Amino acid sequence: MRNRNPILIVFLSLCVILIFVGASSDEPELGSARVVFQTEYGDIEFGFYPSVAPITVEHIFKLVRLGGYNTNHFFRVDKGFVAQVADVANGRSAPMNEEQRIVAEKTIIGEFSQVKHVRGILSMGRHADPNSGGSSFSILLGDAPHLDGEYAIFGKVTKGDETLKKLEQLPTRREGIFVMPTERITILSSYYYGENFLSLLYFTAVT
Repeated sequence: MRNRNPILIVFLSLCVILIFVGASSDEPELGSARVVFQTEYGDIEFGFYPSVAPITVEHIFKLVRLGGYNTNHFFRVDKGFVAQVADVANGRSAPMNEEQRIVAEKTIIGEFSQVKHVRGILSMGRHADPNSGGSSFSILLGDAPHLDGEYAIFGKVTKGDETLKKLEQLPTRREGIFVMPTERITILSSYYYGENFLSLLYFTAVT
């Protein structure tokens, strides 16, 4: 009987395990682009799931490229549930140009999927109409299985959980079903980067 190399056996076993885990994972692949929202409490970076919600990703990313989210704010911070970005048309403190307004007021179809609402996931806001998504979206601050299949997931936070934890500690007030911060949490500026871009584009708060 030939001697078997124990190191090779262990290596092959690990490969099989990794292949199995990768194949069984429910998490979709992130695209290369990253977006960063800058606040006085720190940065929040997120990526997109273009294979899950291509229309939503294109819409949100276009708003980012136009600087639409600059001077917007988080109107809702419900600890353990969601931090929600206000809709661009009504949430900015700076006026919008015509191109920003056209995109911000556009509604898109609901791209619902099997991806789960867990902490860090980005989920589109909407009204009763499932095809009424606009520019408001939530960052999940905890697991929310009751939202699964009801709201379009389009990405997740890749860096900045420490910033989210700071936001969760801020004073809040309740208005109906909403838990809202008592102070304005402004998105001071934003930028995006990725391997498909030739340069880093930076949008200041006065855009």
